[in-house]
Amino acid sequence: MNQKNIYELIALRKSVRSYKSDPVPDELIRKLLEAARLSPSASNRQEWRFIIVTDTENRRQIADAACRQRFVAEAPVIIICCAKPDGHIMTCGQPSYPIDVAIAIDHITLCAVEEGLGTCWIGAFYEDEVKRILNIPK
Repeated sequence: MNQKNIYELIALRKSVRSYKSDPVPDELIRKLLEAARLSPSASNRQEWRFIIVTDTENRRQIADAACRQRFVAEAPVIIICCAKPDGHIMTCGQPSYPIDVAIAIDHITLCAVEEGLGTCWIGAFYEDEVKRILNIPK
């Protein structure tokens, strides 16, 4: 793929709500996760965790937990972004993990643009339901 500069990637990034059913190669998923791994985090804590969901039934259930947004289930891969917080509060008074996870997600979405993949950052979902579906611990 032709490499774009960061300004082009930012301009090209958009929320995609219609996906091809083609599977995403593991190599591309690893690239996305590597982009997240390289993202900055408070004191390099790297509290984020990522769960890759490709199973059709789990994707359907996650779409239901995401306020029944059907397009979520159409994506061949869902990356669940969460954290294992260690209680770190930054000097500004904010816990570090939500900010660090957001930075990692942004790195994933920009890497996805470079790789020709569409993404949509989902905030409308019921956390407890997703945790139940994927057996995510507290």
